[in-house]
Amino acid sequence: MTEIKASLARGLTARHIRFMALGSAIGTGLFYGSSAAIQAAGPAVLFAYMIGGAAVFIVMRALGEMAVKHPVSGSFAHYASRYLGRFAGFITGWTFTFEMAIVAIADVTAFGVYMGFWFPDVAAWIWVLAVVLLIASINLMKVKVFGETEFWLAIIKVSAIIAMIGGGIALIIFGFNAPDSQTATGIDTLMAAGTLFPNGFTGLLLSFAVVMFAFGGIETIGITAGEADDPARSVPAAINTVPWRILLFYVASLAVVMMLFDWRQIDGSASPFVQIFDALGIPAAAHVLNAVVITAAVSAINADTFGAGRMLFAMSAEGHAPKSFAKVSSNGVPWMTVVVMTIVLLVGVVLNVLLPEQLFTIIASIATFATVWVWIMILASYLAMRRAEKKDAAAAPQGPREFAVPGGTTTAWIALAFMVFVVVLLALSAETRVALYTGAAWLAILAVVYRFAVRGTSGGPSADGRERDSEAVSTGR
Repeated sequence: MTEIKASLARGLTARHIRFMALGSAIGTGLFYGSSAAIQAAGPAVLFAYMIGGAAVFIVMRALGEMAVKHPVSGSFAHYASRYLGRFAGFITGWTFTFEMAIVAIADVTAFGVYMGFWFPDVAAWIWVLAVVLLIASINLMKVKVFGETEFWLAIIKVSAIIAMIGGGIALIIFGFNAPDSQTATGIDTLMAAGTLFPNGFTGLLLSFAVVMFAFGGIETIGITAGEADDPARSVPAAINTVPWRILLFYVASLAVVMMLFDWRQIDGSASPFVQIFDALGIPAAAHVLNAVVITAAVSAINADTFGAGRMLFAMSAEGHAPKSFAKVSSNGVPWMTVVVMTIVLLVGVVLNVLLPEQLFTIIASIATFATVWVWIMILASYLAMRRAEKKDAAAAPQGPREFAVPGGTTTAWIALAFMVFVVVLLALSAETRVALYTGAAWLAILAVVYRFAVRGTSGGPSADGRERDSEAVSTGR
């Protein structure tokens, strides 16, 4: 364990982690995926984002409470191993890595499409290759470079969203009319179908597949605890921004968008933001927004590579992944994991060329399954931790918990039930049902691999539930 103890270097400040948290909420799920959610539910999609956001906040608070107590790079996979057993930790870690990989594939492909808006004569694969090499370079540098990159990319995205909301509100207040529109901007446009639930309650339920996809990856905040300068302060500060971040970036922005333009004309051919501002006839809006979605894509790919890489590194220390993933550069970066993610992205580019146009919905639904599964394991780990703490408290009473989950185990159980419900909802649509088949096959493959390649190997939490020296992964400087 000597090599691992002196490996990962801390370099993420509270500023880095806070803006990584902000940036993780703004990506493909908002700029592109929201069109599918709007088509499914209409204005009722706003309720879906609020409900889903509330459940995700409980997940993040549960993760935060564990991260403050045990700031390790493996984060929720380590907690699953500690409180639920090694098999649970193995499945959680690899499912998160799988989630990051398929989401990154979608973002890489989207980047090539976005660049084609400005350079239609240049082959998309050239831009894709360029961004993959760029992301690989950033992730091979010191973690502080990664933090600074995410900070400035998040600044751009956040500023653009706030400017769009402000500009949209101004148009609504002054009664701007879109060309050929019969209604003034505002509530009348939002209620163009005569109701908030034009597709009924079923439409609202179907939208959750894309809505929860949009929040996927936010759990990466927990992984940063292993490389944060002061995880006891920076992680809670980042997690506590989740409620207003969801209200601002999703609910407020989509409400403004649907008040500006008849949502029934959003067809998914482009980002609803680009489509609507183009329809409003605002000069250069498409170019500005295209620059923003490019920034969002780069930021998302960067964060996905970071999250998957750190998880693979931590799992190698636990004996859940090949030891080669524990190799660390002089910069304190697990370089082997970056190489593997780069290869995955390049293979993903080829797959995107070969597969049909419905790929985004398929990827989104599969990513939703993987994401929700990870959140279920986080909540289950938290509930198991609370049970263990109650037993310890019976023998030796303890003081108040740090960064406790609001409502404690009651709200955690409610959030857990909701997450299970979302998995069931994937069966309602033929397009999202493939996620259940893929997810079941993925879990079966992991069970076989664990049975024949991992079970019985050393590493991970000890039998009594206490960490071994693998927690030293996070102590190197």
